[in-house]
Amino acid sequence: MSETAAPSTSAATSATRGRFARIALRSVQVLLALFFGIASALPKLIAHPSAVESFDRMGWGSAAMYAIGALELAGAVALLVPVLQSVAAMALSALMVGAFIVQLTVFDGQNAATPLILIVPLALIAWTRRAHNRDLVALLRRGGRRS
Repeated sequence: MSETAAPSTSAATSATRGRFARIALRSVQVLLALFFGIASALPKLIAHPSAVESFDRMGWGSAAMYAIGALELAGAVALLVPVLQSVAAMALSALMVGAFIVQLTVFDGQNAATPLILIVPLALIAWTRRAHNRDLVALLRRGGRRS
């Protein structure tokens, strides 16, 4: 009797773990979207003095500040769109590689750990949500054609 009960208990436990993992990953996506949208993009897009000072120190000026802010905001929004989640996570990871290099070269490594820390959950999202990339490619191939 215990032999027949074990598979259903195991399946229920596995389903519960899978559901928990999906909820946890989605929570991380929402937190990252909030971080990139509010804490990172917003100061750049409103030309907060701290952002202006940083970009002046890099010698990049306001155009680069607005461009990077817009990229971060677009990535934040795309993290919440199922078909774009994996691509957004990869793009934001690439942006974080650039931020890491800038932190090392311009700011003497002052906050270099931050982009590296952010790359970890972004890589997890990119990998876990990679199946959506097929959907995105199919959508792009269809283009404006209606099925």
